[in-house]
Amino acid sequence: MRVMDVTDDSGRVVEPIWLGRAEGVHRQLRTALPPDYAVRLAQVFANGGRLAVAAEGEAVLGVALWRLIENTYEGRRLYVDDLVTDEAQRSRGIGKLLFGHLENKARQFGCDVLALDSGAQRAAAHKFYFREGMHIPGFCFRKNLK
Repeated sequence: MRVMDVTDDSGRVVEPIWLGRAEGVHRQLRTALPPDYAVRLAQVFANGGRLAVAAEGEAVLGVALWRLIENTYEGRRLYVDDLVTDEAQRSRGIGKLLFGHLENKARQFGCDVLALDSGAQRAAAHKFYFREGMHIPGFCFRKNLK
């Protein structure tokens, strides 16, 4: 099992074959992604998103979509948009492998924080995040505009 960066630090897709292979696993978390996955991801990459996959042989086992953010209350943080392991492959250490990759990236970029949001209903994911040393520092408020 290995982790590969699908995009480089500028957001350019350097592993297009792996972008296509990531789609099925990514859709397990983000079911509302539009039909043209590559076009949507290109927009995300143009706005700071970066993608890594955990793979074994030719198969994608997990996907991590992340970005760097600078803000006034945390400084520099690596924010994880999406972290998902293929449902059929859970409890094999794939999430831990991807999380470790993200933590290494955060340190490489001089981040003060590694952060993510997780839906309130995702109890199994929350157990994983707590095991990885994460905590809940506050509430996340949203107002839908569309």
